[in-house]
Amino acid sequence: MSTMIAVSGGRWSAYLILALFIATMVAVSVITSKRASSLDGFLLGNRGIGGWMSAFGYGTTYFSAVVFIGYAGTFGMSLGLGAVWIGIGNAVVGSLIAWLVLAKRTRDMTQQLDAKTMPEFFEKRYDSKYLKLYSAIVIAFFIIPYCTSVYQGIGYIMEAVLGIPFIWSVVIMAVLVGAYLFVGGFFANAVSNFIQGIIMLIGVVIMIILMFKAPEVNGIEGINKLIDSGYGFFPSAVSPTEHWFDAPAAQLIFNILLTSVGIWAVPQSVQKFYAIKNDRAITQGTVISFLFALLVGGGAYFNGSLARLFYPEMPAEGTANIIPNILLSNSLMNYAVLGFICVLVLSASMSTLSSLALVSASSIGVDVYKGYIKKDGDEKKLKILIRVLCFFFVALSAVFAILEVDAIVTLMSLSWGTLAGCFIGPYIYGLYWKKANKYGTYASITACLLITIILIFVFGDITGGDTFISLLKLGIKKSPMIGVFCMGSSLIITPVASIVGEKIEALVKAKKVA
Repeated sequence: MSTMIAVSGGRWSAYLILALFIATMVAVSVITSKRASSLDGFLLGNRGIGGWMSAFGYGTTYFSAVVFIGYAGTFGMSLGLGAVWIGIGNAVVGSLIAWLVLAKRTRDMTQQLDAKTMPEFFEKRYDSKYLKLYSAIVIAFFIIPYCTSVYQGIGYIMEAVLGIPFIWSVVIMAVLVGAYLFVGGFFANAVSNFIQGIIMLIGVVIMIILMFKAPEVNGIEGINKLIDSGYGFFPSAVSPTEHWFDAPAAQLIFNILLTSVGIWAVPQSVQKFYAIKNDRAITQGTVISFLFALLVGGGAYFNGSLARLFYPEMPAEGTANIIPNILLSNSLMNYAVLGFICVLVLSASMSTLSSLALVSASSIGVDVYKGYIKKDGDEKKLKILIRVLCFFFVALSAVFAILEVDAIVTLMSLSWGTLAGCFIGPYIYGLYWKKANKYGTYASITACLLITIILIFVFGDITGGDTFISLLKLGIKKSPMIGVFCMGSSLIITPVASIVGEKIEALVKAKKVA
């Protein structure tokens, strides 16, 4: 199905909406700059973020352009209406249960330890200064490709809707995100996330309405057509290949687990809990976060699930641009609506990019520079360094996106699962189990990095790879499964290594005394 632009109206209206959005983000950065005067204010908004902004910040970081543009179309084509279960899993497990289990405990513990970042939490909770360095390097390494993929997710739709070349679309995004982070820090991020969250809610509703009205869908008729053609709410358990993990039902389960449980330990989301104002805000945020995820996440995947009605066969060019192509070919669209949807994607992207950049910058600035290079460094200079690092990470990711570095994009497929796998055991046990220690944390991070590398080549070989490159490419396609295996391994390795490590340490001390 070729892309037919059926949009009516003048493109100026889309430009106007974009200009209003950019002006709003600039205003937010200026107005909130006073709240970023101290290091704690810049990184955590002085730990005074209310329930609404915390919930929207968590949700907008959760759902980026990768979900709206990439995952929705990809899983919609392969799973049909079954893709909606991913959005429901994200709402129930990734938002509601995550907040119930993690929010209060994380806020209270990070305040007691005076920890501003996840690596700093590990250092102080497990009394190991090198653990902070180790985890900070892992975070910085894997977050860059994630940012790169977000840039590439918005490049096509800005180019198609606004006629802005891909390169300039990425540059505009990088400058905007870098500028408001540089000036306003975490509080600017929180306020802009709230505004972006409102845009995302309205945008998803508009997308669903327009999808239902499209002649290819025609309301409930389209839903029934999908169900009758085998793309209903319960995907087949029969594999199209000889491998059980290729069955649509298996793919669905792994993707639900990866995206719904993985969010529990990725630093850009966990850090939202550090800054919550009080217990009332946590209760409020729990409910709002769940409802936000249910509508935005569920809505995004529902829109993607209708892709089969527009593309009966998998397009030769892949699934990356399916959703933008569907929007552009919809005769009910006009440039004003399309401009708003473009801003929806920009909002989802900016919220994620700003959170990722802030986490990366704080990992290097606080955890590496102040932790090891300049321990007695002036807070004012450190704050300037972190501001510069925010801009650096935003710019570096933008450069990789513009250069279309395949290795970075490929690595992104694993970044979420690998980060979650490395940290989920140490983080959760660190909150709830007193006997968790540095040995379990070192073992979890190291083991999950090794497991990721090994499984890439194992799955690459199983699925027919015969050269290094083919093994790598085919193996990485199984990244949801690899990420789930890593998370499961971390939850087992962390307590076992903690117990064994403690016993070995006791034996060594006993021998020294003897």
